[in-house]
Amino acid sequence: MSSIFGIILALLVIGFGMILKGAPLASLNNPAAYLIIFGGTAAALLIAFPFREIKKFPKLIKIALFEPKAPSKAEQIAQLIECAEISKKEGFLALEEMAEAAEDPFFKKGLEMIIDGYEAEFIEEVLLDEVEAIEQRHKAGALIFSQAATYAPSLGVLGAVVGLIAALGSLSEIEKIGHSISAAFIATLLGIFSGYVLWNPLSNKLKRLSKQEQELKLLIIEGLLAIYQGVLPSALEKKLSVHIPPSERKAVEKKEQDEHVEVKSA
Repeated sequence: MSSIFGIILALLVIGFGMILKGAPLASLNNPAAYLIIFGGTAAALLIAFPFREIKKFPKLIKIALFEPKAPSKAEQIAQLIECAEISKKEGFLALEEMAEAAEDPFFKKGLEMIIDGYEAEFIEEVLLDEVEAIEQRHKAGALIFSQAATYAPSLGVLGAVVGLIAALGSLSEIEKIGHSISAAFIATLLGIFSGYVLWNPLSNKLKRLSKQEQELKLLIIEGLLAIYQGVLPSALEKKLSVHIPPSERKAVEKKEQDEHVEVKSA
């Protein structure tokens, strides 16, 4: 949601800035400029990328704007510690219920491989290969936006040139010259705005989300391998808690203490 607020704020800032500078907002009503910038950017992307990647554009926009819900590192650590406690008391087969209830396919797959008795090296290799494949897919998605960010400002210059050509064709009409020059720079404005306020930030957002997902999956791999090796839950907590800030570590520790109290009282 932060991206949506950021876009709204950018529109408001530019709108008020134009008013303070004495530029009429009505000048933004320029269909030709929108066609050149957004239509031209779409055309450039279709030339640069295969259609199987371009058709993911709406889905990537949704991901960047609304940020799909994912467990925090603290929540994931608490879940791994719970798995460690179960496997320590009842064995790996007792993790089947956890695997069935797991919402994350990656975590579910790792648990299932432990339950099925695969070697630790094989489990690590398979999960790391999957993380790498995810990284490559995410890079391809973010690249679409970063490329759009390079095309849009250049197309703004193209739009300005088209507008100036129209202005030069109307030298005998003073009022029309002013309107054409204004329209020319609206294309430049739209190109710079879409490139540096929309496409480039959205590309960075996708890269950041991808990095966060990779970090979470690497944390899962580390935790699952430790469970496979029989690391004590308390030791696993200390091992994994280095990945989260001290404030979140306290929350994990408190949750574990509360669970122990509930078990004892039961």
